[in-house]
Amino acid sequence: MEYILKILPSLLDGATMTLKVFFFTLLGSIPLGVLVAFGLRTKFKPLTFLLNIYIWLMRGTPLLLQLIFIFFGLPAIGIVFERYDAVMIAFILNYGAYFAEIFRGGLQAIPKGQIESAQVLGLSPFQTAYKIILPQVIKIILPSIGNEVINLVKDTSLMYVLGLGDLLRAGKIATNRDVTLVPLVIVGIIYLFFTAILTGLMKYLEKRFSYYK
Repeated sequence: MEYILKILPSLLDGATMTLKVFFFTLLGSIPLGVLVAFGLRTKFKPLTFLLNIYIWLMRGTPLLLQLIFIFFGLPAIGIVFERYDAVMIAFILNYGAYFAEIFRGGLQAIPKGQIESAQVLGLSPFQTAYKIILPQVIKIILPSIGNEVINLVKDTSLMYVLGLGDLLRAGKIATNRDVTLVPLVIVGIIYLFFTAILTGLMKYLEKRFSYYK
């Protein structure tokens, strides 16, 4: 216990960075996913082509490779990012593509008759999307969103390859220094704690949106 209390501050510092990347990734990727999903429904072919290429690239290549490419590869053509900025760009672009596909599937599940009814009632496209479509889409996609959110918690450990002081890196440093697996066990417990909270939150949101049945 004395040893755990000794290393706990450094692990909590790493957890702070993990949570920071987690929250800002959600803050950027969910709106991006919504915009891309609506963009895919437009009839402007060049836009839908580019958006499909973006989704194909982000979903077809590992997030780890994207992190390495943005931080180590782009400087070769004169584009340089700080470590934290590179992590945020990679995570937001990657998860934005996954959220876009989730939102696209939810939008396709909404009957076209509801959109036509909104037009008859005189609602603007923005009002139709905000008041009619999105509330129903959110109910449909919540389970899928929940899975991606939990995956994001675990994927934040990939920032370790860029040398950021996240939770996993803090645990790895303590393990190498003290030659014990205890820090990594604590890291695992902290990740389980985060995912347990998120799982409970997603179940709560699913119940809150159950009145759209």
